[in-house]
Amino acid sequence: MTTTTTTAPTPAPVTTPPGASRAAVSALARFETRRLLTRVPVAVAFAVYVAWTVWRTRVSFDGFPALQDADRATQDGPLLVGLAVLLSANHAVLRSRRHDTERHLDVLVLPRWGRTVAHLLSVVAAALLVAVCVGGQFAWEALKPGAVGHGSPAELLVGPLSVLLLGGFGVLLARLVTAPFAAPLLIVLLLFLATFLGFSDDDWTRWLMPSVGTYSAVTLPSDLIGRPAAWHALYLGGFALTLMAASVLLSGGARLRTAQAAVAGAVALTLAGAVGQSRGVPETVTEARVRASVTPEKVHTCVERDATTYCAFPEWEQRAGDWDRTVDDVRALAGGDAQDRPLVVRQRVEARYGLDADSTLASLTRPGEVTVGTAWGGNRVPEFAVSVAGVLVTGSEARTGEMCDGRMVTVMWLALAGRPDPVADLRRVRIDDSDTGSAIVVSRTEPLQMTSAQTELLRELLELPRDEAAAKVKAGWAELTAPKVTTDRVARVLGLDKPEGEDGCL
Repeated sequence: MTTTTTTAPTPAPVTTPPGASRAAVSALARFETRRLLTRVPVAVAFAVYVAWTVWRTRVSFDGFPALQDADRATQDGPLLVGLAVLLSANHAVLRSRRHDTERHLDVLVLPRWGRTVAHLLSVVAAALLVAVCVGGQFAWEALKPGAVGHGSPAELLVGPLSVLLLGGFGVLLARLVTAPFAAPLLIVLLLFLATFLGFSDDDWTRWLMPSVGTYSAVTLPSDLIGRPAAWHALYLGGFALTLMAASVLLSGGARLRTAQAAVAGAVALTLAGAVGQSRGVPETVTEARVRASVTPEKVHTCVERDATTYCAFPEWEQRAGDWDRTVDDVRALAGGDAQDRPLVVRQRVEARYGLDADSTLASLTRPGEVTVGTAWGGNRVPEFAVSVAGVLVTGSEARTGEMCDGRMVTVMWLALAGRPDPVADLRRVRIDDSDTGSAIVVSRTEPLQMTSAQTELLRELLELPRDEAAAKVKAGWAELTAPKVTTDRVARVLGLDKPEGEDGCL
């Protein structure tokens, strides 16, 4: 009797086609992206970010933005989104451990490092969405009729790269620490470093933070900014890639040559960016700042309009029309030869100390020259009108700064009477925002002084119909603009009541 033994066939090894893994990663990435963007922290952060951006951009820069300032204004809002992405991405990676499904996922065709890649791609999607928001905000500013200057692409990249960096932190932290409270603690630590640690303005270590805000009252030409924006963008991008590649390595991808090369390349980019951004302001920029501050006429472009010549930095050429309208409004109310007297409006800026400068410019001594700054709109318009009126009355900015007599009433009326709301503009140009009593009148050069009596007389003159007041001013122009004329004499020339307030300069 013959016995036949049959051996069960050995099952063929299961192989995964190369495209299957990529397709699985792509499918999981789409799923995780939807989950990430619809999570409550991320959705709320995006809603707050977009609402704040829209609300602020409507009135930002008084409608006259310099794009070299507008690009930096896009950097802080994305940090809120970045922190929400950090928390939510970390929570998503730990989902399998919370639900005890890690052992089930290990038998799937998609390896653990592939799932990490899918989570990282969801972070990339969030960063791209922020990039769209940043681009929209900057485009809004650039399309405003009063926009001047040039933005920096590197500055615009800071917001999206910050989200990428913080999201990468969240994924990496989940692969290092499985505790669910690790991400909230990291966020608290980051907020502590940003709020309480602090860095001096000249300390290179401040550039290790995602966003380095430099805010100042002065707007510089774009070639005088001197910020290492490109190096900082390289540093942020390299740092983000380092965290993301490290997450893949810690997820079982240590044998992947692509991941190993990515880590090495990302670390090199990070170090190059860190070294580059720590070098300080280039010498060529420092020299250009001195030239623009001390001898601006060497870099100015001038254009003549009637009796006024406007000299400005090249990026501000188109703003001559706005300045000209203000000058014309003041000239139209003046008497004597002031309506046709030659003026030179010269744009000036103190750039030697960079964006941290906020100093008063010295008054120009040459007759007929008026200073105008690099900012415009809002309070800057009546301030400039006061400067123009002062030069028309006294002859020069230096003499205007020394003025302490009744001519102040004429100067202020010339500057404000042609404005839509003269009393509101009076408050805008006074340092205490008042429209009664004595006060200091702010200016790009030396501030002026108004006594209580002069303010009282000016208010009375502004209450008259504009044509009637203009006729009185033109008829008495010689006496109203005479040096050392008293406020009481100005009142008599204008046919107004004698002011009761004090008339002594501060």
